[in-house]
Amino acid sequence: MLYRSLGRTGLRVSQLGFGAMRLPMQGEGEAARVDRDLAIPMMHRAFDGGINYIDTAVMYCNHDSQQAVGEALRGRRDRIIVSTKNHCYGTDEKEWWGNLENSLDRLQTDHIDIYNHHGINWKSYTEQVVPRVGDWMQKAKDQGLIRHICTSFHDIPSALPRLVDAGYVALITLQYNLLDRRLEDGIAYAHEKGVGVVVMGPVGGGRLGVRSDVFDGVLPQVKRVPELALRFVLSNPHVSVALSGMSTMPQVEENLAVASDTFSLTEADQTAIREHLARLERMAGSYCTGCGYCMPCDSGVDIPGVFERYNLGRVYGIWNDARKTYRWLQNNKRSGEMCTECGACLDKCPQRLPVPELLKEAHSALSAF
Repeated sequence: MLYRSLGRTGLRVSQLGFGAMRLPMQGEGEAARVDRDLAIPMMHRAFDGGINYIDTAVMYCNHDSQQAVGEALRGRRDRIIVSTKNHCYGTDEKEWWGNLENSLDRLQTDHIDIYNHHGINWKSYTEQVVPRVGDWMQKAKDQGLIRHICTSFHDIPSALPRLVDAGYVALITLQYNLLDRRLEDGIAYAHEKGVGVVVMGPVGGGRLGVRSDVFDGVLPQVKRVPELALRFVLSNPHVSVALSGMSTMPQVEENLAVASDTFSLTEADQTAIREHLARLERMAGSYCTGCGYCMPCDSGVDIPGVFERYNLGRVYGIWNDARKTYRWLQNNKRSGEMCTECGACLDKCPQRLPVPELLKEAHSALSAF
């Protein structure tokens, strides 16, 4: 396993982290729980293979992820860097401390190494963390219950350097992958300022875990799209850890092999990937940029959402996921079939796209099973 520095924390972390959000489950609905017979051997194999960073959260795996991780950590806690999150942003300090105490109990530990605000954005930082929740975080750190104040990040790219410059967090966990490079400049800036960067979704939340004719063969020496996706993220020197949400033992073995391989993408490889992505992005942009000026739609159609899914299939070749997520729009009456061709969106579209016509085209392709 290869290791990297985790910002200014002083920690050395495996470049591959275990994301405990997609652990194998057993049971149905609210009664579903993590399948210990499958999940714990997976985590143990990851630890034995050199992974020393695991990330979980209160709500993961039907609120059972932390408990399962805690069981897997028995006898190994001193070798593993544990990251979890607190999703409370309200005014109830008792609730916030309750989340922390429950996490400590479920993880079977007396401290949490990386404690995150869950899903922060600039608005929640300025309006809730700065005046209130940040004080609770600092108290917990002063008491030794947490080691580093961190956050997961969900906001527009311009908010990332502002959060970095605030000097509050030691580490930021964020989205970055072949399909979403919007935070690339911010990642470099965070690294420059000594803030650790942990990437979630390096395989696009599973979307790049399948075959895609569009990505096959981009680099002849990389045979599978998931490997290409992981190597792309790991080739970024500004990334400390790439979190993979592993749900099967074969995924653990494949990811360990990639992250333990000194093979790295050459400058020519990275150029080839970026040129390929640029071509795809131009193709997607010429169709719909997702600006949202067409919204709201009087008929309830999520126009950017429909086109985003169509681009996922048409441009990137990931039809299975595109069609699967399109069904959610259909079930919620927000799909292209709801279009009445009123034409209100035509004058709003800065690209002057024939939106109603394209919605029909997208619906036809996305509802073909």
